[in-house]
Amino acid sequence: MATIPSLPSRDEVARIARNTTDITGQLLDTAGNITRIAINTFDPRDGSGAEVLRVLRETTAELAEASASPRAQDAFYRIVDTLTRLGTSGAPLAAHPVSEPAQALLTTLGDSLLPVLDAVEPAVEEAAEALGDLVEAGSPLLPAAAGAAAGLLLALAPVLRAAADVLRDSSPELRRVADALTAALAPLLPLQVALAERAAAAGAGAVRAALPPLADLTEAAASVVQAGRPLLAAGEELVVSGLEQLQPALLASATRAGRAARAVGVRVSAAVAPAADTGMVVTVHPV
Repeated sequence: MATIPSLPSRDEVARIARNTTDITGQLLDTAGNITRIAINTFDPRDGSGAEVLRVLRETTAELAEASASPRAQDAFYRIVDTLTRLGTSGAPLAAHPVSEPAQALLTTLGDSLLPVLDAVEPAVEEAAEALGDLVEAGSPLLPAAAGAAAGLLLALAPVLRAAADVLRDSSPELRRVADALTAALAPLLPLQVALAERAAAAGAGAVRAALPPLADLTEAAASVVQAGRPLLAAGEELVVSGLEQLQPALLASATRAGRAARAVGVRVSAAVAPAADTGMVVTVHPV
């Protein structure tokens, strides 16, 4: 005969009630925060809420239509297949003995690189902004570069196909070459390891011996640079001033060269024009 379980005590009932009340209060607070966020985001007083909802509706409709296309479905399939392969092959790799020193190496590198990344962050941001400006300024050249790259790839495609055919037909010979190289290099590996250990030891000794004089030389060079900084600034000022003075002459020379090139182009075009245009004579005198 089954025993009747004992009823919870008064303290346990009170504790369960308090926990339930706390959880319910937290959930209600969270729901209130979400409601406030939604009200603040889609506030219709200034007319922005309806516009945001319209944009979200159109965007989600376009995403839904795009996700149903065959190309999107094929991409999703490839992503899922890749993740499945990573999950299947990742578990043995994580359990491999090599993973432990690899994790320690990554941890050490992370701890060492954080100060370096903090130090170079302003320079990287400035360089990224300058690179963005350069790309934006050179955007008119992108179609020509893309066309040249496409033409180059089209020209290389037959060569790559021919190379693939040759390698595919020469598979036995390639296997023989690989076997011969393996048989020839395998006995040399222990000797190479020993030589590498000796070279590493000698290189470490040379570096240890060279570091103190290198530090002295660096300090002396830094002192010389600090002492000659006014001269360097004056020299840079002279160079910049010279370039500013030469700029009008360079612009005038470029303008005259452009006019001469256009005149030559017009004369060549008139010379190679059809015979029907012989009644018109074009003469351009460069200024």
